[in-house]
Amino acid sequence: MEYLPAPAAPAQGHILCCQCGVPIPPNPANMCVGCLRAQVDITEGIPKQGTVHFCKQCERYLQPPGTWIQCALESRELLALCLKKIKASLSKVRLIDAGFIWTEPHSKRLKLKLTVQKEVINGAVLQQVFVVEYIVQSQMCEDCHRIEAKDFWKAVVQVRQKTVHKKTFFYLEQLILKHRLHQNTLRIKEIHDGLDFYYSSKQHAQKMVDFLQCTVPSRSKSSQRLISHDIHSNVYNYKSTFSVEIVPICKDNVVCLSPKLAQSLGNMSQICVCIRVTSTIHLIDPRTLQIAEIDGNTYWRHPFNSLFHPKQLEEFIIMDINRVHEKKKGAGAGARSNKHTLAEAWVRKTSELDTDHQYFCCTHLGHILNPGDLVLGFDLANCNLNDEFANKMNPQHIPDVVLIKKSYDRSKRQRRRNWKLKELERDREATDTDDERQYQDFLEDLEEDETIRKNVNIYRNADIPVESDTDDDGAPRISLAEMLEDLHISQDATGGEGAEMLT
Repeated sequence: MEYLPAPAAPAQGHILCCQCGVPIPPNPANMCVGCLRAQVDITEGIPKQGTVHFCKQCERYLQPPGTWIQCALESRELLALCLKKIKASLSKVRLIDAGFIWTEPHSKRLKLKLTVQKEVINGAVLQQVFVVEYIVQSQMCEDCHRIEAKDFWKAVVQVRQKTVHKKTFFYLEQLILKHRLHQNTLRIKEIHDGLDFYYSSKQHAQKMVDFLQCTVPSRSKSSQRLISHDIHSNVYNYKSTFSVEIVPICKDNVVCLSPKLAQSLGNMSQICVCIRVTSTIHLIDPRTLQIAEIDGNTYWRHPFNSLFHPKQLEEFIIMDINRVHEKKKGAGAGARSNKHTLAEAWVRKTSELDTDHQYFCCTHLGHILNPGDLVLGFDLANCNLNDEFANKMNPQHIPDVVLIKKSYDRSKRQRRRNWKLKELERDREATDTDDERQYQDFLEDLEEDETIRKNVNIYRNADIPVESDTDDDGAPRISLAEMLEDLHISQDATGGEGAEMLT
């Protein structure tokens, strides 16, 4: 007969596990950890797999029910998004720790390592570590869907200006780019007399309308059309249309004011030159250098039109010029320009050099004109003015010639222009040579007017070398200090936090 040794007595302060008999420190369950885990699984009911939806176009994740948020890989935002999907199951346990297990960015998998605790048999607290795996599924978000389906829009802003020149639109385009107002647009469509901006929500369209009204003198009106109506939930689906009309006045236009408006502006002449269009119309009287600003509300109460089109500009040559240093102010006269110089000039058309016919005029360009210079202007003496206010004026108060700006060699200015502008991505109609000529006019206006230039982001064109000033003909130029570097920042798809999800 063989005798078995008696079991070893437990160490002092220890007890035997009620399942396997291993000595253990006392605990409320009287079980070792192995037996306790075999009896109880505290992760039961917590899903070990899940799904997250990812939009490849905008690189955002879906946060149910309908919010799309930007999250970098292994970021706190993405961790919170994943935990919210199992939040209901985690309510029965205590979450101690959570973190990501590294996976390949192109694997379309996200793994979370969770540590939880729960009170089990007789008040014993059990801690367990487990892994939850999420499959990343591609799904296009609503915003990207609307961008792809170009006709799926909720609001449109129709910007119009009844002029043949697009200077105001070129300026407006640069302001939109600078303030990044084009980011929420689904589509930008260019038509013959304006632009259409399409949006996915009415709020984004209203924001653009407010920006336009603060930027250029304009007026707007809105309308909406019912698309569908759910009678059960009382939900209406509308398409909104905002119509914005910009005043039909551009830079370098000659205008004729109404007598009442001219009197309210300090008894200035009715024939004025528009030197700039920003949030207001800036006018100057070429006879007295008196300046005035007209906002959109004032213009629509007292509307006036341009007397000439830009194509009607004629080239003159300065035969003689005398600068007027002192000019007596009239009664009630307003402020005068300090950037211009009043002068009296005798000019002759370059097309009439074989004749002795000269014209006398007063001009505000005395600070840049000298005898022999070429200058562009309008001939009022040999034209028929079809204007309501000009036809009622005393002929003696209508000047023979209004000079607009000094003429330079355009081809030389284009060759040495070492800067460029960015453009909006838009659907264009067929462009012609006239559009290119108007764009070159706008670029020349930027070179000549520092005030407008401050509101535009100008980028240095590294393809054009910087020329010396030995052959400078005096044409205005933009200094390098005013130019920005055109940076192109690329991101490594597999590098560090924020790497994009590849397919």
